Amino acid sequence: MIDLNGKRALVTGGSRGIGAAIALALAENGADVAFTYANAAKRAQGVKSQIEAKGRKAVAIQADSADPKAIERAVSEAVGALGGIDIVVNSAAVGLNGLIADIDLDAWQAMMDVNVRAPVVLSRAVIPHLSSGGRIIFIGSALGDRVPFPGVTAYAMSKSALLSLTRGLARELGPQGVTVNLVHPGSTDTEANPANGDFAEVQRSLTALGRFGDPAEVAHAVAFLASPAASVITGTVLTADGGANA
Repeated sequence: MIDLNGKRALVTGGSRGIGAAIALALAENGADVAFTYANAAKRAQGVKSQIEAKGRKAVAIQADSADPKAIERAVSEAVGALGGIDIVVNSAAVGLNGLIADIDLDAWQAMMDVNVRAPVVLSRAVIPHLSSGGRIIFIGSALGDRVPFPGVTAYAMSKSALLSLTRGLARELGPQGVTVNLVHPGSTDTEANPANGDFAEVQRSLTALGRFGDPAEVAHAVAFLASPAASVITGTVLTADGGANA
């Protein structure tokens, strides 16, 4: 059983897709949840209402993960609103497709700011607030383990960086009883990568299950890692990719 009653969580990128599913799953299992969103205020209000309908406290915080100061402010607002933080999930991310020979360096840097710098900034800001039993969970990508076709190299590189961050932070925070883990989703049915999209059939063919994942399935993995049931698991990767990397 996943029991998060009494826990307080902060999820970045929680207004849509996998991030929204994570925020809802944590609330479903008993946590109060603060989450950030960049621009989708109406969607954020919808997620907030769904969390509250589960009887949990919800806080929607406008904060662009490309802005370090906004991340730091979001942590402060979440701590103030919830009375502390026990669980942190970095889900906010941006994609960038194209061959390395053709990549626009400004676009690449913008992606790295969100996908790599932001998790570091978030970690730095939240570590002082975490006590024994605290959880940091990063959302990566199965592409961080394997690059099965051209055109996703830059994005895959940004996600593979989270593996070293996870392992290193697990070592740094282990003595204070805080665990750090990484979830690698595979092809998941979201607006950014719909199961009926132009490249969906290719992605489906790479999986052992022959299908896309649902955001809720990724969220279940996160909820488990956030729970006391995963208290001895740290510095590791939980891959939820339908067997794409099997």
